[in-house]
Amino acid sequence: MGKDMVPKRMFFTKGVGKHRERLTSFELALRDAGIAAQNLVRVSSIFPPNCKMLARKEGVKYLSPGEVVFAVVAENSTHEAHRLLASSIGVAIPADKTTYGYLSEHHSFGETEDAAGDYAEELAAEMLATTLNVEFDPDRSWDEKKQIYRLSNKIVRTANVTQSAVGDKRGLWTTVIASAVLIFD
Repeated sequence: MGKDMVPKRMFFTKGVGKHRERLTSFELALRDAGIAAQNLVRVSSIFPPNCKMLARKEGVKYLSPGEVVFAVVAENSTHEAHRLLASSIGVAIPADKTTYGYLSEHHSFGETEDAAGDYAEELAAEMLATTLNVEFDPDRSWDEKKQIYRLSNKIVRTANVTQSAVGDKRGLWTTVIASAVLIFD
């Protein structure tokens, strides 16, 4: 199988669901993300070499109901009223497309969508930076590190997809997911 198992495309998606049952809130979040009809297999966090990023609208066209689909998934749930929660996937893509990049999963409570997204993006960038021997100071701000990464000409792009929500005021389960869906076609 080898090279046949290296995804050629990927897309980001996100969703939120609310229900009195935790599992159903997760299902509703998957529906909101457009990936509920697939059998998801969670994988770790490598952005494949030569992988093309697609928009969600384009990516879901490659999926079939019942298909086994590999995905990096960040998920978080609460049934506490008014509790802020987030799930985020960050990505760092190397300038050399023939090498791999990194994806990161982050899920948190009490963090804004922007803060959670920046954190996930920073995690992915730091993992990639360490494999590319890009020097960085972990105590610098994310904006300062982004500038260093870009100046190194080794990391071409960082991004994130993040879903946040506030726990339902009636105490229903609230689930948020963010995902990077891998496509082999």
